[in-house]
Amino acid sequence: MQHQRRLDRAFFLLTRFFAFLVLALLIGILISLLIGSMPSIKSFGFGFLFSSEWDPVNNRFGALVPVFGTLVTSFIALLIGVPVSFGIAVFLTELCPNWLKRPLGIAIELLAGIPSIIYGMWGLFVFAPLFADKVQPSLIAVFGNVPGVGFLFRGAPMGIGMFTAGLILAIMVIPFVASVMRDVFEIVPTMLKESAYGLGSTTWEVVRYVVLPYTKNGVIGGIMLGLGRALGETMAVTFVIGNSANFPDNLFAPGNSISSTLANEFAEANGEMYLSSLIELGLILFFITFVVLACSKLLLLRLKKQEGRAS
Repeated sequence: MQHQRRLDRAFFLLTRFFAFLVLALLIGILISLLIGSMPSIKSFGFGFLFSSEWDPVNNRFGALVPVFGTLVTSFIALLIGVPVSFGIAVFLTELCPNWLKRPLGIAIELLAGIPSIIYGMWGLFVFAPLFADKVQPSLIAVFGNVPGVGFLFRGAPMGIGMFTAGLILAIMVIPFVASVMRDVFEIVPTMLKESAYGLGSTTWEVVRYVVLPYTKNGVIGGIMLGLGRALGETMAVTFVIGNSANFPDNLFAPGNSISSTLANEFAEANGEMYLSSLIELGLILFFITFVVLACSKLLLLRLKKQEGRAS
């Protein structure tokens, strides 16, 4: 009995050590980023977040362009990817024949395993030329003169730019969001759906009034996880966003993101201020991603609590 208690105690201490080790690594990364970015923080202050200047020659740096590019491309990715993911999840859980569910689900999950650099190469060499020749001119012609939003769809159809990067990110986040949505849709008790069908509800009414209210926290959590994936993507965005330090005036213009700026310039950063500014960009991205993932985790925990009460 004493031997088993000692083993249990050792197992408890070991697992607690691993848990706190992860927390220590997280704190260590945060402290390292803070120390590395301190010269930039002292020199530029909060103005770093609102300046679009990026001049390594004169040591004048601002984060507005990469932060704006990161947020806009991620928003485009969610705007396109979430409805597609929702449709995939609904089809797999409510409409798909049983013989097709497993292979289709596996195929969607395999998309998540494709390296991001492959998406970037495909986007640059295949999608961007097609987009510039066929899609962009049509979008400019249709939306270019629409009051209020027309300015977003003006510019030269180059194929690469903010909108292209958002589209590639949408393709990349779809497997993650669709998988989470499918999993949370499957936890809805069958009795609830069958009762709704028995009252004469259509499939859409069951999804809208039964499935979504029951799983809304999990759906939001999946969307937040997709957002976290889009915010931190590097190689695919670097290939297709255009990598311009100028502030984009439309969605088709080349821009920059935090991750693409770091990938392009970190290796050639000369001088303390240049390197410190890049590290501060990493700190900003760390903070944004941490907030997004923390919110998604809290929402998923709320879903687990509701599931436990329901059972």
